[in-house]
Amino acid sequence: MPKLKAPSKEDSALLPHFAELPVQAIHIPQAPAEFDAAYAALTAARFLGFDTESKPLFNAGQHDSGPHLVQLATTQQAWLLQLHHPRALELTREILGAAHICKIGFGLDNDRQSLPRRLGTELVNVEDLDRRFKQLGYGPSIGVRAAVALVLRQNFRKSKRTSTSNWASPQLTTAQCRYAANDAHAPAVIQTALQHWEEHQLQRLSPSRSPRPGQR
Repeated sequence: MPKLKAPSKEDSALLPHFAELPVQAIHIPQAPAEFDAAYAALTAARFLGFDTESKPLFNAGQHDSGPHLVQLATTQQAWLLQLHHPRALELTREILGAAHICKIGFGLDNDRQSLPRRLGTELVNVEDLDRRFKQLGYGPSIGVRAAVALVLRQNFRKSKRTSTSNWASPQLTTAQCRYAANDAHAPAVIQTALQHWEEHQLQRLSPSRSPRPGQR
């Protein structure tokens, strides 16, 4: 199968903007009641968008203590779990180890290695959507931006400045919260549309069939 070309950043920029989560739908639990609410919502989900953030390392030999933030999202809400908080660590461990919840994201190879070490448990029922797109003929790491352009026909913008900010900070900025939440929200939204889009792609790429004799 010939390799398909994913939309470029320039192609994506021509599309309507991705519908980001409003600030009031982004939760950073701190108090016991907030963690209880997060637990109830997350454990009730059939699937969750999933991503992580780590404080960047700028010098060789620096100790990598990340990931520092785990993002989990439905199509309507997102939760940012700061792993310096014991309750956040406990909740993350439970959700990522839950077999009944599929955790969906992009480029998860590093998380599969670093998170078990950070959490002290293995990840269960985690799906890397990069592999789904590879099976359809795209490159090995299509990423969330190109996937949003393909499936949702929207432009998913990412700030490099925010991506390299201090994710270990106890107080995240509004820009960090939006960035982190939507990195998990986008895979959740893609998941709802992916099966229909895949079926359409397979029909479009399959050779057209000639009518049988006597058929019109």
